[in-house]
Amino acid sequence: MNKQLNEFLIPFIGLKLGKHTFEYQIDNAFFENFDFDEFTSSSIKIIAVLEKKSTFMELNLKHEGTVNVACDTTGEPFDLAVRSNIRLVIQFGEAYNDDNDELLIIPHGEHQIDISQLVYEMIVLSVPLKREHPGVVNGSLKSPALELLKRLEIKRIIAEEQDLDPRWDKLKQLITDK
Repeated sequence: MNKQLNEFLIPFIGLKLGKHTFEYQIDNAFFENFDFDEFTSSSIKIIAVLEKKSTFMELNLKHEGTVNVACDTTGEPFDLAVRSNIRLVIQFGEAYNDDNDELLIIPHGEHQIDISQLVYEMIVLSVPLKREHPGVVNGSLKSPALELLKRLEIKRIIAEEQDLDPRWDKLKQLITDK
């Protein structure tokens, strides 16, 4: 395992009952371990709170930071704020099972838990599907791509307003003559 990811191994066997807090600061080096390269850069703070109880554990993961991504409309890079949290109950069982989003079963005899995959998924899933530069939303961004989109939009509206083929008029009458 990569040395970078070893810090995400939480050895719970020696921890006393109660809450234990772990903090991490991650950047793009973390995502390289997962062959994920959609972020130009990233700066994210992770807070993991593991509450050890007598028969099970609770893990609360929270992240907040920014990822630099390209705008889907213009292609311009910008810093996108991301934040999310997940809560997970960890129980012991016969075999490892992470099929449930809220329950993780680890084999009896385990002495540590690797949260790197959980952190990775939490961050990647917190990025919206449509990434839009704030300047596109508020109209302050000046971009050649936006100018081209504006020119094409006007032509499309004009083309929609004109009836290009009069044969459609007869077909439209069939609908309205009922």
